[in-house]
Amino acid sequence: MIGSTAEAAGKTIEVAMAMSVPGTYTYGVPEVLASAVAAGMRVLVSFGRRRATGYVLGPASPPEGKEIKPILDVMDDAPLFPASMIPLFRWAADYYKHPLGAVIQTALPGGLTVAESSTWRITDAGRDCLTEGGLAADEARVLGLLSRKPLRVLSIPAIPGAVLATLQRRGYILRTRTLRAGGTKALQERWVRLPSMAPVDGSLSPKKQALLDAVAAAGELPVRALAAQTPNARPHLRALERSGHLETFARRLYRDPFGEAILPDTAPVLTADQDAVVSTVCAALGKGFRTFLLKGVTGSGKTEVYLRVASQAMASGQSVVVLVPEIALITQTERRFRARFGEHVAVLHSGLSAGERFDQWTRILRREVRIAIGVRSAVFAPFSDLGVIIVDEEHDASYKQEGGLHYSARDLAVVRAQQSGAVALLGSATPSLQSYYNVRSGKYTELVLPERMEARSLPEVRTVDLRQCRDLRGPGRFVSAELNRAIAATLDRGEQALLFLNRRGYANFPVCAACGEALRCRHCNISLTLHQAENAYRCHYCGFSLPASAACSACGSKQIKRLGMGTEKVEAAIRALFPAARVARMDRDTTRRRGDILRLLKGLREKTTDILIGTQMVTQGHDFPGITLVGVICADLSLSFPDFRSGERTFQLLSQVAGRAGRGDRPGQVILQTYNPGHFSIRAACAQDFNAFYEPEIGFRKALGYPPVTRMIQLRLSGRHERFTREQAEALGTQCRALQAADPGWVQALQLLGPIEAPLARIAGHYRWQILVKSLQAAALHRFVDRLLAVYPHGFARNRVKLVIDVDPLYLM
Repeated sequence: MIGSTAEAAGKTIEVAMAMSVPGTYTYGVPEVLASAVAAGMRVLVSFGRRRATGYVLGPASPPEGKEIKPILDVMDDAPLFPASMIPLFRWAADYYKHPLGAVIQTALPGGLTVAESSTWRITDAGRDCLTEGGLAADEARVLGLLSRKPLRVLSIPAIPGAVLATLQRRGYILRTRTLRAGGTKALQERWVRLPSMAPVDGSLSPKKQALLDAVAAAGELPVRALAAQTPNARPHLRALERSGHLETFARRLYRDPFGEAILPDTAPVLTADQDAVVSTVCAALGKGFRTFLLKGVTGSGKTEVYLRVASQAMASGQSVVVLVPEIALITQTERRFRARFGEHVAVLHSGLSAGERFDQWTRILRREVRIAIGVRSAVFAPFSDLGVIIVDEEHDASYKQEGGLHYSARDLAVVRAQQSGAVALLGSATPSLQSYYNVRSGKYTELVLPERMEARSLPEVRTVDLRQCRDLRGPGRFVSAELNRAIAATLDRGEQALLFLNRRGYANFPVCAACGEALRCRHCNISLTLHQAENAYRCHYCGFSLPASAACSACGSKQIKRLGMGTEKVEAAIRALFPAARVARMDRDTTRRRGDILRLLKGLREKTTDILIGTQMVTQGHDFPGITLVGVICADLSLSFPDFRSGERTFQLLSQVAGRAGRGDRPGQVILQTYNPGHFSIRAACAQDFNAFYEPEIGFRKALGYPPVTRMIQLRLSGRHERFTREQAEALGTQCRALQAADPGWVQALQLLGPIEAPLARIAGHYRWQILVKSLQAAALHRFVDRLLAVYPHGFARNRVKLVIDVDPLYLM
């Protein structure tokens, strides 16, 4: 251990722990480490009885009357994030009710946290006692487990701590603590160069002289490159180094996440509408915070607007963050930006390895690149000179993180722009009600691209009433005669078709023909889905599976009717109807491996795919010039969800997928199959008319008091014990109402709904309850929840019931 409490008295720092603990902590810095500590670095500290990683936030005032522990070590040579990002981390922790250290840990690349783990080992005395017998059942079980191999504490299930303490006191088991370093490290590569004072030696072999000549010509070269050019070069290089003719040194090597090289592009001539939008946004750069909502129809050239704005920001010495909602969109966006800006682009997303993500983070931090492209976590890209942050497809629900830090990357992007004095540019053909409500409220400035590029027309949309097909058998139930004819005509013309169904698998409602019972997941309140390629029924929530030959759990019958459909069933039907067509499927099942998405997109681009069948992954952002027909198999799936946003999601999905048609030289058409042709969401999507959807929908939200008119926080409890979870939910509800009643202001400002079982009442063996707190006043809502957390022991049964606070929830299922 470095330093002591006395040595730490000169300098104190504020530290956030890399774990889910509230607040921050004050530590002292020994004099020997004082010059090595800066905000944004990791330090190793004593925390309770263990050593752990903390993040330095800056200087702190020492608390009076308390002993201050010194830090044990400084773990970085340079900060991992700029100090300018600390206010963003603090804001996110406060707003989303999440520990500050865990917020920072979420932002950073994975594999960087050093933690201490405890391991139990059996002693010789313990082995003797186990052989002799006479132990209690729990004691014998522990010694039996440890006699096979040492185990970490968490690997010994359902054993009371008192048993372990007793065995340790008797000398039968031994506890050791070790530090586990993260697996992410920088790569170093060996390079060679001529020394400043090289020996004069004319007796070198021709091969050694050739190596020296190559290094002299280049100045310095990686050993890897020389070894590739010259057979058996490495022994000669080592000999030249020993003789003083060469010197070696290490240089940071970045892992390449990009793959194939991209040819530079030429910026096209802007349309008048694009030019007006670019001029407006660029005029705002460098003049403080401002948020724009770019509402552009599909195919109107929003990406070119982003490229021009990014170019202007870079010319002004500023950096750019570009967010896209799905990894599937990264490739297309990355290619466009790399073609325009070359090596100035970095990417950040979960599809990268931990090492690749760390390298990309480092390039940004060192200002080696000026543009970062990624999914939601890229909102934390460590730029200190942000000029503009672009959120493409801003309406997409994928920007909301479900699990851990429940943040909205879109909303956090606006906050980061505000704190950085930057411009936030949100773009979509179907804006979220939240963003468009902010336009109407004067918070955002609306920009419009009303027409497609090159005066291309929007696709013609025709509606097919599926109620007319309900008595048909076979594929005719979901591939109407009109859609069938349209696909055939499209193939005859040598064009491509896209079929959309937002449900994967083969059959999503297997039901027993004998007793009528659905084949359900054992751990969730949901029916299983048949995946024919895997020959298994699967749960899409917890992963539970049964073989396709499984019998009914209620009556034992094997007569299972496979009702419902998914993309796999549609694919089988299309292959049978059009055997000569080249068919591909794009959903989560076909894009699990790295490179799968790129392969599918390449097939469309190179016209080796005739028909693409897909889920939500294909609906937005992609540019498929060869697709002239879009068929929506069933437009009503998302309308049936018990969620106030179901109409909004339906309109957005249908409008976006319709926009994939006719983006090339030939006109497009959309055939939209639905059981509800009169629903206003579907009518507005057919007309590609956002305002026709917005006006009635916002009226419903105002009447019912739902976002964006109000703000909402969801309190969600889950536990494995049904009765105990219900009791704790009811107790929390009682405390909420008591708090509200105690303050007349909260009685007027807040509305409490629940506690009530969640629509999906059990997932992965956990019973789920929820309480919704709504208010027109965001400040009152947050004060109420902060007060609730202060007075209610939300850690009352940490091992039995978990409380999750979801601010601005998107999913209420």
